[in-house]
Amino acid sequence: MKVLLINGSPRKNGNTALALEEMRKVFEAEGVEAEIVHVGNQPIRGCVGCGGCAKKGRCVFDDAVNAVAEKFEAADGLVVGSPVYYAGPNATVQALMDRLFYSAHFDKTMKVGASVAVCRRGGASATFDRLNKYFTIAGMPVASSQYWNSVHGGAPGEAAQDEEGLQTMRALARNMAFLIKSIALGREKYGLPQKEEHAWTNFIR
Repeated sequence: MKVLLINGSPRKNGNTALALEEMRKVFEAEGVEAEIVHVGNQPIRGCVGCGGCAKKGRCVFDDAVNAVAEKFEAADGLVVGSPVYYAGPNATVQALMDRLFYSAHFDKTMKVGASVAVCRRGGASATFDRLNKYFTIAGMPVASSQYWNSVHGGAPGEAAQDEEGLQTMRALARNMAFLIKSIALGREKYGLPQKEEHAWTNFIR
């Protein structure tokens, strides 16, 4: 079993990395392979809605999005960590997630998702809410913790002082590992939920 963790911060070893590393240690202890991929310092453009991915099976812009998609397909869970910029995820991680979920056409049903927001003071809950939207549109159960998934810290390394935030990360990783294992057992015994043909409708006729 494997979890992919995405570090969306421009700082490879900043507070977002610290939060994700706290989770990684728990995953490894739980027997779940965990890989952290740093994307926050890469030039990732937003989706242009060209529809080329429908023909190619991957995004037409061949950057970190396609590399992450391959790792995501092989994973049982996805954690996305982002610093808070103006009460939301930073532009790089949001562009990656837009294109990743739009262009990667493999079935994401029952892969477990979790988001982590890291901030100096405010905006964490709005960021947390925004990132969870990707999971809930894709049939992915969202793992919970003992509190909303946020860690506080301004200067690099300062998040190490947020005792409750780091405990929240550990609880999140344990709950996520349990959920991944439980879904694996359920899939083996019962299979995945039956799907209907999608009924596409528009509000304007």
